[in-house]
Amino acid sequence: MQITIKDVAKHANVAPSTVSRVIANSPRISQKTKERVRSSMEELGYHPNIHARSLANRSTQSIGLVMPSAATKTLQNPFFPEVLRGISTKAHQNGYSLYMTTGVTEEEVLSGVIEMVQGRRVDGVIVLYSREDDQVVQYLRQTKFPFVVVGKPFGDASSITYVDTDNYLAGREVTKHLYNLGHRRIAFIGGSDKLAVTQDRRNGYATALMEAGIPVCEDYIARAEFMTKGGAMAVRELLQNEEPPTAVVVSDDMMALGVISTLSEMGLKIPEDVAVVSFNNVYIAEHSNPPLTSVEINIFGLGFEATNCLIEQISDSAPPYGKRVIVPHYLVVRQSCGQKDSKTVETLESNS
Repeated sequence: MQITIKDVAKHANVAPSTVSRVIANSPRISQKTKERVRSSMEELGYHPNIHARSLANRSTQSIGLVMPSAATKTLQNPFFPEVLRGISTKAHQNGYSLYMTTGVTEEEVLSGVIEMVQGRRVDGVIVLYSREDDQVVQYLRQTKFPFVVVGKPFGDASSITYVDTDNYLAGREVTKHLYNLGHRRIAFIGGSDKLAVTQDRRNGYATALMEAGIPVCEDYIARAEFMTKGGAMAVRELLQNEEPPTAVVVSDDMMALGVISTLSEMGLKIPEDVAVVSFNNVYIAEHSNPPLTSVEINIFGLGFEATNCLIEQISDSAPPYGKRVIVPHYLVVRQSCGQKDSKTVETLESNS
């Protein structure tokens, strides 16, 4: 016999309309009631007809994902599978499927987003990067389509909902950490200057140097692709300085792995000759040789919170734009910077 909404309502001791609102994840229903109804649905084996609900509500129950470049290349960086894990977890909890763009150029990505929006293929969009003068964000703002950005937006950030790490603070903290370890020639390797994450981490790095009375030297700043090859090329460039750096702040763990392997190939010891600190704390950081000191930014949490913000927009339970969520970070200290014990940034700074 087919289980109906009325059966679930009777089992959970609520009205059928309450069951419908739980299925729609209405903010008007308390979390306690939602849990009781969902438990009854699971116990009775009830599965809502999402397709029928979508037709009735003109909803797709799908979320669009916009990658910074071709997915085949982007997904080589462990950051993106982990942020997608956070997104998919929250999406699954609320009955949403995921729809991903596959363009290679910025123009192709924009075209894919326009097709998603105008074709009503998704209910909202998560942009998995923050880039200067980005056509995708401009289009989504103009059309007033629900969207959330992972990363601090350029321009008027107060009018865009976004989820991010405080990358400026993190960049300042890791640079100060290296300074406290005795380093004075500290370099920075970042990605494209058009990316907000690069700008914020570099600005934090520069602030820490200025606070320590060390001039910011452009010869100690390199830019490269967020891949191992990019880190390798960047550190070779930095080591050509007349006075090469004794420590490097690297804006991404994959780049840092390229830095470490290149330093080893050149016969330099880590951290004795060059200390290395990075960001993201992906799973390979702990298993590099030596283990990599890295900022834990909770990548899963970034994806999870971005999806939560988007679903709030879609369900009209939050203002359409302008919400900011900052996910906490901390420094995981390993051997690549010369310390053996893992400590948080707060602990380190309290002793400085």
